[in-house]
Amino acid sequence: MMKIADLHDIQSFEKVRIHSLESNLYQLSVVIDGQEHYLHDQRGELLKSHNKLELQQLFEGKQVEQMVLCHQSAYDEMVGQPVGEGNTLEVPLGNPWH
Repeated sequence: MMKIADLHDIQSFEKVRIHSLESNLYQLSVVIDGQEHYLHDQRGELLKSHNKLELQQLFEGKQVEQMVLCHQSAYDEMVGQPVGEGNTLEVPLGNPWH
């Protein structure tokens, strides 16, 4: 389990994923050495925020190869896809501090 405090010790990230769960609710994961890690708060619960910019700013001064907003379609079933498989959209995000 990766906690938000662990970010202080890591300087380089392959990918930062901000997962859009529903209207204005986001979770955060990072990819390091090919492994995806969801971030947890100090209580051990999955980190959630209503502020996407606040999550992006956690990486200020860090090397981030890619930062993306991830959205899974709620309509997989309607287009013949298995629910939750193969229908994730990743939208590139810029660094808010540049």
